[in-house]
Amino acid sequence: MRLYAALDVSLNKTAVCVMDHEGHLLREVEVATCPDALAEFLRGYADGLERVGLEAGPMSEWLVRGLAGHGIEAVLMETRQAHKALSAMTVKTDRNDARGLAHLLRMGWFRPVHVKTVSAREQRARISARETLIRQLRDLENSVRGLLRGFGLRMPPLLRAGWADAVRALIEGHPSLPVIFAPLLQAREALREQLASLDRQVRNAAREDPVCRRLMTVPGVGAIVALTYRSTIDDPGRFRSSRSVGAFLGLTPRRYQSGETDRVGAISKAGDPAARVALFEAAHVLLTRVARWSALKAWGMRLAQRRGTKRAKVALARKLAGILHRMWVSESDFRSGAPAAAMEG
Repeated sequence: MRLYAALDVSLNKTAVCVMDHEGHLLREVEVATCPDALAEFLRGYADGLERVGLEAGPMSEWLVRGLAGHGIEAVLMETRQAHKALSAMTVKTDRNDARGLAHLLRMGWFRPVHVKTVSAREQRARISARETLIRQLRDLENSVRGLLRGFGLRMPPLLRAGWADAVRALIEGHPSLPVIFAPLLQAREALREQLASLDRQVRNAAREDPVCRRLMTVPGVGAIVALTYRSTIDDPGRFRSSRSVGAFLGLTPRRYQSGETDRVGAISKAGDPAARVALFEAAHVLLTRVARWSALKAWGMRLAQRRGTKRAKVALARKLAGILHRMWVSESDFRSGAPAAAMEG
């Protein structure tokens, strides 16, 4: 008998549904969200277990690796597709979600998601931690600016060097503001120190990784972009063509066709938003800051003249996605002359 086990994961409990190939329910139960507990439950069905599946989520990769350690292979199911299928149910519960996922598993109506390696997950955690500190620092500075405006004090725009000194100069002589703002300025200094530490970690990780060093030979691609791209793609062999990487990262246009209607819209924005933003920033740097000529920059400039700068940056980001993948697979550095093989994408 072929059996299918679906897991609907939450923080503390996981709803498990075991179903046979005909769609008959065999068991519905809640198990602690822990690989050991889930593996112990699933061992009772090991002889007929055809497939174990769960939606991709924050804890999913950890569970998949843990189950693999117990000899149980699980598949990650693409979240958007699963959500669309489960949204047809009128009553949403964890139990019903697990049952719906089990039906998708037995019918094969799901798209498997790549499980990142531990090193790729660590790289992404490092980059995400850095982004968190950047957001916190920006929010704190904006809060200080807003508080100062309440007293008619204005900070110079785009001031970075000497920012804390400028705040102290503005509030100097006020009877209470120096005491009020002192903790904020100390917190900002602590955030800047920790951000500098994470910056060093990211740059060291990029320098020590041979793939990142190769990707950084492309104009406009620095340590952040290279490490973000590397941790997102993880395994370049899972793409049959370099051209498909742009679509995977949501950099290709949407299309709706039905009968006589055929509309091409904006980019799909599917896939990893961090990698998409990183590639767009690399395209921006290449077009606006990189002075060294290359066929890639010339292509982007010509496109900007015809279609506008914003569209040119999106198209250049899509091309960069394919070029970086081709360089990774072929183990070749970027060449300004842009040979045909490297320009594919």
